Amino acid sequence: MDYKLEIQKLKKEKNALILAHFYQIPEIQEIADFVGDSLGLAQKAAEVDVDMIVFAGVHFMAETAKMLNPETLVVLPDLEAGCSLADSCPENDFREFKKKYPDHIVISYINTTAAIKTLTDIVCTSGNAVQIVESLPKDQKIIFAPDKNLGGYINRVTGRNMVLWNGTCEVHDILTTEAIIKMKEDNPDASIIAHPECNAPVLELADYIGSTTGMIKFTQSDTNERYIVATESGIIHQMQKLSPEKEFLIVPSDSTCNCNDCPYMKLNTLEKLYLALKNETPAINMDADVMEKATKPILKMLDISRKLKII
Repeated sequence: MDYKLEIQKLKKEKNALILAHFYQIPEIQEIADFVGDSLGLAQKAAEVDVDMIVFAGVHFMAETAKMLNPETLVVLPDLEAGCSLADSCPENDFREFKKKYPDHIVISYINTTAAIKTLTDIVCTSGNAVQIVESLPKDQKIIFAPDKNLGGYINRVTGRNMVLWNGTCEVHDILTTEAIIKMKEDNPDASIIAHPECNAPVLELADYIGSTTGMIKFTQSDTNERYIVATESGIIHQMQKLSPEKEFLIVPSDSTCNCNDCPYMKLNTLEKLYLALKNETPAINMDADVMEKATKPILKMLDISRKLKII
């Protein structure tokens, strides 16, 4: 079966939109209507008017799309496509943690479950986190969850002292300074670019730190031609597509030089995407009360991003 052809047919028949994250396999990125990072995908989901959204990403992303389009059918090609970072912040544990800091507001990274978002005041992404924190008064006490690496980076950049939940993304936290230093020794002319979910020692080596969209834009505008890339390997497809004359070297996840793939992102395939479109399942559904509460901090994020013109 020609899955690409069949997907295009079904998309037209069902007035469907395919959203894909930069970490998806190249074949899915190529067939998607929009490819982006968490901020871009949330912004896109908030403005669309379709009957069906097929979200080629992970569960929390599809949940976000559903919250922003409660009357629209949202399907995820594989319901097992979760997120290690979201899993690192269980609802009951975080609820008890929050009670220790009653005078703090909660800023949660978008990489959380809907349940955590109900306990959140403002959601953020790596693309707008620094600006959202800086939009608040300097004396505002803040709990930041769940990524301690991103939270630590924001604290260092802004001079804040946010209380950090002890969570990490297994894909980014596994990257080591040893691997990057070895790559730099072998490629002394290459610039090091890193996602802020990486641990602090890795970020200290970086020439540029930014979201997936930020990293892609940097490599387009920067004058260098070779890059050591510290994030998930799926980003290379867009980098190479937009800057074909440049070379991108992904930091390996282990000593055997395995690509740094997110096992959850890579659960989605063209076949699963086709079946999700065809069968209109598995659909994302949430309790109405949870959806209402969880949507509010997302809308706050989008409103702040709009006012600050963050795209």
